[in-house]
Amino acid sequence: MTKWVYTFGDGAAEGRAGDRNLLGGKGANLAEMCSLGLPVPPGFTITTEVCNAYYANGRAYPDGLEADVVSALDHIGRITGRRFGDPSKLLLVSVRSGARASMPGMMDTVLNLGLNDETVEALAADSGDARFAYDSYRRFIQMYSDVVMGLDHEVFEEILEDQKASLGHELDTELTAPEWQGVISLYKAKVEEELGKPFPQDPHEQLWGAIGAVFSSWMNSRAITYRRLHDIPESWGTAVNVQAMVFGNMGDTSATGVAFTRNPSTGERQLYGEFLVNAQGEDVVAGIRTPQNITETARIAAGSDKPSLQKLMPDAFQAFVDISDRLEKHYRDMQDLEFTIERGKLWMLQTRSGKRTAKAALKIAVEMARDGLITKEEAVARIDPASLDQLLHPTIDPKAARDVIGMGLPASPGAATGEIVFSSTDAEDAKAQGRKAILVRIETSPEDIHGMHAAEGILTTRGGMTSHAAVVARGMGKPCVSGAGSLRVDYKAGTLVSMGQTLRKGDIITIDGGNGQVLKGAVAMLQPELSGDFAAIMEWADAARRMKVRTNAETPLDARMARSFGAEGIGLCRTEHMFFDGDRIVAMREMILADTEKDRRGALDKLLPMQRSDFLELFEIMAGLPVTIRLLDPPLHEFLPKTEAELAEVASAMNVSADKLRQRTEALHEFNPMLGHRGCRLAVSYPEIAEMQARAIFEAAVEAGRKAGALVVPEIMVPLVGLVKELEYVKARIDAVAQSVMQETGTKIDYLTGTMIELPRAAIRAHVIAEAAEFFSFGTNDLTQTTFGISRDDAASFLETYRQKGIIEQDPFVSLDIDGVGELVRIAAEKGKATRPGIKLGICGEHGGDPASIRFCEEVGLDYVSCSPYRVPIARLAAAQAAVVAAKGAAKRA
Repeated sequence: MTKWVYTFGDGAAEGRAGDRNLLGGKGANLAEMCSLGLPVPPGFTITTEVCNAYYANGRAYPDGLEADVVSALDHIGRITGRRFGDPSKLLLVSVRSGARASMPGMMDTVLNLGLNDETVEALAADSGDARFAYDSYRRFIQMYSDVVMGLDHEVFEEILEDQKASLGHELDTELTAPEWQGVISLYKAKVEEELGKPFPQDPHEQLWGAIGAVFSSWMNSRAITYRRLHDIPESWGTAVNVQAMVFGNMGDTSATGVAFTRNPSTGERQLYGEFLVNAQGEDVVAGIRTPQNITETARIAAGSDKPSLQKLMPDAFQAFVDISDRLEKHYRDMQDLEFTIERGKLWMLQTRSGKRTAKAALKIAVEMARDGLITKEEAVARIDPASLDQLLHPTIDPKAARDVIGMGLPASPGAATGEIVFSSTDAEDAKAQGRKAILVRIETSPEDIHGMHAAEGILTTRGGMTSHAAVVARGMGKPCVSGAGSLRVDYKAGTLVSMGQTLRKGDIITIDGGNGQVLKGAVAMLQPELSGDFAAIMEWADAARRMKVRTNAETPLDARMARSFGAEGIGLCRTEHMFFDGDRIVAMREMILADTEKDRRGALDKLLPMQRSDFLELFEIMAGLPVTIRLLDPPLHEFLPKTEAELAEVASAMNVSADKLRQRTEALHEFNPMLGHRGCRLAVSYPEIAEMQARAIFEAAVEAGRKAGALVVPEIMVPLVGLVKELEYVKARIDAVAQSVMQETGTKIDYLTGTMIELPRAAIRAHVIAEAAEFFSFGTNDLTQTTFGISRDDAASFLETYRQKGIIEQDPFVSLDIDGVGELVRIAAEKGKATRPGIKLGICGEHGGDPASIRFCEEVGLDYVSCSPYRVPIARLAAAQAAVVAAKGAAKRA
């Protein structure tokens, strides 16, 4: 019989940390902490399997679950000496979600469950604090009505603010018990008015309503968006954790807080967190009240006049420090902790590996490896390759003038400039139109996830360093300034007011997530230096990886940038990009318009020295590293003018008639040019183009070799080959040019001629093509297009619909389609090696910088991946992780 519920409490648990797939991260870690003897309120976890069964069966629970839950409630009762729903021995519970991957704020939570008009009286008598009891009840009504019944929490906030104003109170904590009773009456009346039914009084009805709400929240829009952004499969499901309530809002000796064992922004080894006295956990993360610092060091650094937990509750603080140290050593990673202090007693509510910035992740991994807590391989594995992108973003130039208009908390590092937008929809619209935006909110909520993703940075006027905005921004690698309380945001007027200045939607601001400054206008930025912890991780990664990492580059700027990031050569130089500037485009158009081969060669003679100079500079920058140069690939019409005005301008510059130019343009027009007269087909039709490019390559290689005193071995790639005879024809022209240049210069030239595998036919016939090709480079952009029969330029309009409807999990142009396109790569690699055992194999599509695709490249034995310059560090790290995983797999099989 399937076990649906796992209990924990009183130093024993039915699960452990390794059960996160079944119990979710929260449930598994609660069980683990309990087994370690830490103070954890007793409870139980409903497994992720129930979530999947719930959705598979039309949102119906599996047989036996209800009986298991009743038994588990009795388990909590035996430990606490209380009974759920019994006013004389009142047990209240919290109901929380818990997926196997942390999804902060994306799913729903209900606290204080079990309160009703009768049990609230019992809580008041039991606690000796009526004010606390009614505060808890109003919290429960507000949260349950929102999460379970669908009545927006803003409805209740409005009631509460009106009541505080009429009573002359500023803070929630100032309300007395009778005043809270008045608020509760208004809350219940509002529920009945809005929903047509009273607030539920039966604790068991409340419990099942909350359990259903948590399971339902797995499929809410913000959770779906978060899963998509973080590649979390829908099939994982969420667990539900039901736990005995402990109360941080039970007076001035009670508190609640969130902390990290190390600084999640910088990685520094210091306790980092916030707490609130006389509050519940939701108050801290929601940013409704400004929290206090946990340590004295942090309080002094923040300039706060509010006492730290260290000063206010020294015994509870020391107990928390001891537990924090123990948990970090036990899990061998930085921990994100939630705790409550109830009348001086510390309770641990959660531990999980803390989300951190890339900078912090590097520092923590390197320090732990050097301390012997983890191995260097584990340190390399700890870093999310995609997160390195955070380190490549600009920071503000220290020499730049700063027009500071506000200050907040430095919630997520880095800097960003953009136009002010006040809604997530506007942030998305700006991004879609190619404009950079800063999302400015009073406070963010999980519903803002899409706008936060679209924005360059986030600015909030409320909330602390552990608020929703801060945690999510750090996870995304977005700069964030939170709690900028001196700023005033008016959504209706569309204004941001600060220091007497009024800024409007569309005005430009800059935020500095490193120090919390908000600046007017755009500010000069600097690229970061990649040294220290970054260099250490990269050194360890390079020692672990097998595959080489090259770059896609055709400009000196890109080539130098890639070298600075550790590129080991150029895997794709797109020569067509060299033809669009100045005199080059004129000569190119002259060649295209030519009526005879002689005239074409005349125009190509003008391009030859330009190409030679380009290649010479790339060879010199790469200093003996391999350089793969792709011959002209796009159809010729791309080089011709498009509009009538452009036609007239070009015709005048070239001294030809506009009619002739128009006729030639129309003659070259194709219905589907990406599948038309391009690639090697151009070289077959106009071999003189390939010959000019080959001569430029060889002459540059000779000159670069002479200057360096070492042989340069260029790799010439023929694109879009589907037939071996196409490659043989073009290769013969290349070889003939090589012989001519060798005779003319008296220099022996070594070179490789290969092809780009980007057509399914080429993959299937790779064993034949390998007879002529000395290397294969998989052009997975086009291979994906031709395999799926879709255009990457147009497919975005429906691929997102496919993803939302579960037809595909990933955009195949972002992450390689392993089953289809990947299978063609595997076939081509195996067939190519069978014909030519030493054939060099690489990938140069955009997938060359995607960690998941790189893992596949390691699996099929490619020699290198090639990617854009800024993704080179990502590829180096991903290649190392793939090699480590492959080695472990091989060891297991052995």
